[in-house]
Amino acid sequence: MFKRCRFSLLLLAVIGNFAWTLNARANLSGNLTVEIDGFKNQKGQVCASIFANSKGFPNQRDRVLQKQCTQITDIPVKMTFENLKAGSYAIAVMHDQNKDLTLNRNGFGMPNEGFGFSRNPEVTTKPPKFGDAAFLVAGPNTKVSIQLKYL
Repeated sequence: MFKRCRFSLLLLAVIGNFAWTLNARANLSGNLTVEIDGFKNQKGQVCASIFANSKGFPNQRDRVLQKQCTQITDIPVKMTFENLKAGSYAIAVMHDQNKDLTLNRNGFGMPNEGFGFSRNPEVTTKPPKFGDAAFLVAGPNTKVSIQLKYL
C-alpha cells in the first residue's frame, strides 16, 4: 500500500512538473528583429506592421498587433519588436517615401512605393496570404529579413 501511494505521489509530481513546463513555454515572450533591405533610396521612412492572424493582413491598420516607422539612415534598416508571445506572425513593410503612412498607388492600383513581406513571398497581381508570409516566434530572439520590391 505504501509503495503504491509513493508511486502515485511521484507520478503526480512528474505530471505536474510537465504541465507547468508546457504552461511556462506557452507564456514565453520573445523579441523580433526585422531587417529590411532593397531600398532604392533613403527618402522618407520605412514602416513595419505585425499581424497575429489572417484577419486584416496585410493592409487593415485596425488589425495590426504592433507597428513601427523609422527614418532610413543605415541600410539595411533594423527594427526590434519586443514582448511578442510565442506564436505565428506575418509582417507587411512599406517604404513610405512621402511620410503619409499610406502605400501610395498609381491609377491601376499598383504600388508607387516599395513594399515587402516576411518570408519574401512571390507577389504578382495581389498581396500574399497570411500563410505565405507567416513565421514562428518561439524563442527569446527571432530574426526576419525582408527584401523590398518596387514595381
